[in-house]
Amino acid sequence: MREEYMIERQGKRFVLYAGLLEEAHAQGLRSIETELLQVPGSANGEVAIVRAIVRTEDGKFTGIGDASPQNVGRMIAPHIIRMAETRAKARALRDAINVGVASIEELGEDPEPSSAPEPRRYARPETGRADGSQAGETAAATGGEVSKESLPATRKQLNYLEALIADVVEDGIPKFENMVGKPISELTRGEASEWIGRLSGRAA
Repeated sequence: MREEYMIERQGKRFVLYAGLLEEAHAQGLRSIETELLQVPGSANGEVAIVRAIVRTEDGKFTGIGDASPQNVGRMIAPHIIRMAETRAKARALRDAINVGVASIEELGEDPEPSSAPEPRRYARPETGRADGSQAGETAAATGGEVSKESLPATRKQLNYLEALIADVVEDGIPKFENMVGKPISELTRGEASEWIGRLSGRAA
């Protein structure tokens, strides 16, 4: 599994559904079928249940996924059938390609992916000062440190955001990019984090 599809949350590692799908294709994925076993309704607590069947060169693998307004974010609640389907496919794919860690989509609440801390960055020091002092010594004090929020979004953030958009936003990436007014690849870390929060129901 490529590292860019792995994220960490509270010391535990999770895989993104997009990574499972890519790896399954690399290992000879033949088909994925899904069946809605339970339609969400008031009588069953609005719980959707889906079964997925994954066929590869090594055989057939099944997975069951459920979703309800109680175990998804607010923005995803109107799309619980699709989330149940995604969870079912993720579980079947994990068995098919022998991935032991859970997918982030299987969690009851979709967390924002964490990223490794960035090294402190400072403005480039000037050279040739008349007093012979090091200009870089005061870089941080004069506002030279670059805010991490303004740096380009990480690949992990973009992978997770793309997965959320596919589940939540009608017409997917094109409509999202139209909403934000620029390509998703041009988002900053702060912007990506904000949109992940909104789409996963974690933002106010």
